[in-house]
Amino acid sequence: MEKVLIAGGAGYIGSTVASACLDAGITPVILDNLVRGRREFTEGRTFYEGDIVDGALVDRIFAEHPDISAVVHCAALIVVPESVADPIGYYTANVTKSLEFVSHLHRNGCDRIIFSSSASIYQAEDGSPVNEDSPLAPQSPYARTKAVCEEMFADISVAGPRVLSLRYFNPIGADPERRTGLQLKRPSHALGVLIQAHQEGRPFPITGTNYPTRDGSGIRDYVHVWDLAAAHVAAIQRFDSILTESKRSIAINLGTGSGTTVRELCEAFNNVVSAPLATIDADPRPGDVAGGYTKSDRAAQLLGWTPKLSLEDGIRSALEWIPVRDELLKD
Repeated sequence: MEKVLIAGGAGYIGSTVASACLDAGITPVILDNLVRGRREFTEGRTFYEGDIVDGALVDRIFAEHPDISAVVHCAALIVVPESVADPIGYYTANVTKSLEFVSHLHRNGCDRIIFSSSASIYQAEDGSPVNEDSPLAPQSPYARTKAVCEEMFADISVAGPRVLSLRYFNPIGADPERRTGLQLKRPSHALGVLIQAHQEGRPFPITGTNYPTRDGSGIRDYVHVWDLAAAHVAAIQRFDSILTESKRSIAINLGTGSGTTVRELCEAFNNVVSAPLATIDADPRPGDVAGGYTKSDRAAQLLGWTPKLSLEDGIRSALEWIPVRDELLKD
């Protein structure tokens, strides 16, 4: 059975990728320092607690699992306001540690890396769709760490491991089997804030109503985390057909291919819940942009991947995850 090392495999994305790997007959080996990840998400899985910069630990993992065929690298800090407050911490965690990690992987003969990148690196200011060749203009230290890593990995891939960068749009939802989901009790993304407003019986503020979108509200591309996990499985299975000796690094957008405005997100939410949510129009927050979505066909062409789950599926699974999360995660 194929084995894959998942760095950051106790976090939201990494643990869901691990579940999808198990379902596909791929054995995940988890490496996580539990700074943001949760030990509960590693139950019943091969787990090493530690940091990606710990060369001796990485060497031990490969010594004990010489059949690891690829690495999914989703160990990173990801909170935008936090990155503004602590840029040094973010560059250290996301860039410096990634560089050291890749050197440990290279030393152990690992030639296949799947990197968790982000659509936040795009210049998505006017609500229009982007593809992998669209201009980049990361707006936060967090986003810039992802862009820097991509460039660094492209350089390294020439004489080191091949790297497939998956640029996530806006993940929502949970594993349909409820094994894993968002570990945060009060997530700060739009759906999380929306759910909080609904739970507390207060109107949801639509921040920014004059953007150049079809209804004036900001636009995002919400992709179900389970679809995202399926893309990683496809990337593992197709890695050698996508990246060859001559083509050693590439980026692929992972989104639905259609944008959802904030008003449409609220409408979809009300289609799922019994008591409708009220909204109020509000001024945009500092630094907010119209946003964007992917029009990429690359994921379909190279990964054979198209999302299967709807926006409503994502909202429903996010709501169903909340009581499971409170039971599973002992805060």
